[in-house]
Amino acid sequence: MVASAVTGPDDLVLSLERMNRIESVDTTNRTMTVQAGTILQRVQERADAEGMLFPLDLGARGSCTVGGNISTNAGGNRVIRYGMTRESVLGLEAVLADGTVVSSMNSMIKNNTGYDLKQLFIGSEGSLGVVTRAVLRLREKPRSRETVLIATRSFDQLPALLKLLDSRLNGTLSAFEVMWADFYALVTSFPAHQSPPLKHGYSHYVLAEALGGDPATDKERMLAALQEAAEEELVADAVLAQNESQRTSMWAVRDDVDQIYQYDPMYTFDVSLRIGAMKDYVDSVEQELLAEFGADRYRKFTFGHMGDGNLHFAIHAGSDDAVHPLIERCVYEPLRAIGGSVSAEHGIGLEKKPYLSISRSDVEIEVMRRLKSALDPNGILNNGKIFDFPQAA
Repeated sequence: MVASAVTGPDDLVLSLERMNRIESVDTTNRTMTVQAGTILQRVQERADAEGMLFPLDLGARGSCTVGGNISTNAGGNRVIRYGMTRESVLGLEAVLADGTVVSSMNSMIKNNTGYDLKQLFIGSEGSLGVVTRAVLRLREKPRSRETVLIATRSFDQLPALLKLLDSRLNGTLSAFEVMWADFYALVTSFPAHQSPPLKHGYSHYVLAEALGGDPATDKERMLAALQEAAEEELVADAVLAQNESQRTSMWAVRDDVDQIYQYDPMYTFDVSLRIGAMKDYVDSVEQELLAEFGADRYRKFTFGHMGDGNLHFAIHAGSDDAVHPLIERCVYEPLRAIGGSVSAEHGIGLEKKPYLSISRSDVEIEVMRRLKSALDPNGILNNGKIFDFPQAA
């Protein structure tokens, strides 16, 4: 997503796809020990078979690996409740540039003994070490799953709706995905495979989900929350999934991101910011695109994990490759004044390297370089990604 896996003619590619064994599952301590090449969906399915839950979930679940999730600190659909990947990693093993094996396979939730070394490797895009094994934190398997699609008439209703659901659902809210009208129309119109569960024409569509422990009371709680939201005029229309088929169809709408590639080339973006600044930021991006390209030259689709402040843009502005940096400027520069992040969950790689200073200070970047110098002085691990190393003169 950010060209962090792009290689050059002098690079050596290291694959861990054969290191794919689930070594053990401990349901008492609620942990699973896996090798880094294990596919995420296999981890989810094994946890489910043991009556447990591995909460990390994203659209690429059938192909992405645990090692890749760790190296990018992957986010996904349930961050609002369970956090990013780092919240589900208790320990790991990594190989340093000189061949030293750092075995920090901690299996305890609490281990406050000096530096938490695993955090050096989580989210570092393979630039400090190669993650080979991990101890994952499991959760108890939910006994209920309530999924609802909600339509709203304006963005202003969304923050209040999020707060209401989060407070009324007694801590069980696990997803609050928002689709702007442009994206919702794209993924529910031909040639997309899904029909619209709610009619077109509203400003925003929210896919909310709660994972709980009592099917009867949890459904009543969701219905009561929706009723209160309607009374407060936060909901224009809504549909609650009555079975697994309906739930799957609702998620299929949100996950059908590939529909954006009806337009080629399509440039995708992954940003993070305070929810309170989101409406003005989206409006400013629209204004920047309009000023740069004019109304007839671009198409923009907006969606994301609004519950944790993460937005995705997909933008097309013609077939000329020269438009890419122009679009990037329109998306990234407005983040500077509001303290936003150019990357919520995809990392930096090569693509976002020129914009790292928007989200990180010179001092922070210098500390990153010192860590790189200490652990990989010769720059052999995914070098050139995130920032230049050694620093250009």
